[in-house]
Amino acid sequence: MKFDDLRQGIESLWGTMSEGWDRLRHTAAGALTRFRPGDKTDLPQREQIDDLLYMPGQHWAMLGGDVYEDEGRLVVRIEAPGLEKDDFDVQVQDGQLVIRGEKRFEHESAEGRWRVLQCAYGSFERRVALPVAVRGDEAQASYRNGVLKVTLPKAEPAKPRKVDVQVS
Repeated sequence: MKFDDLRQGIESLWGTMSEGWDRLRHTAAGALTRFRPGDKTDLPQREQIDDLLYMPGQHWAMLGGDVYEDEGRLVVRIEAPGLEKDDFDVQVQDGQLVIRGEKRFEHESAEGRWRVLQCAYGSFERRVALPVAVRGDEAQASYRNGVLKVTLPKAEPAKPRKVDVQVS
């Protein structure tokens, strides 16, 4: 194998890896969500966990989402497994959909130890920028199979109107 062939192979590999990391960073930028222990999280005590990488309060998870738009509505879907519908607080604020919640830890039994603890638990907040004006007071949300779906009717665009202004 020639040195130039090896160099080209390494450059090609580096370019592919760099492109992949850029794509992952761009995709994850909005979806990466911090989870902090909350009032109801109920995490096990540190001494009950053998996972050396476990750090309480340092949980991050991907809450991936999709935003769909048609003529009359905007639909936002967020993957948030392990919650119940009552665990969510959903609001429309300043052109954003704000989703807050708390994922609780479920204890298996009073005996035994946790070897690995990789899932994120605690309170979280995920914000999704809304690309169009919506009627937030008419929004509807449902949660099924680990997916929160929020349907937001679009606001009527302001119609141009004529206003006569008196000159004094």
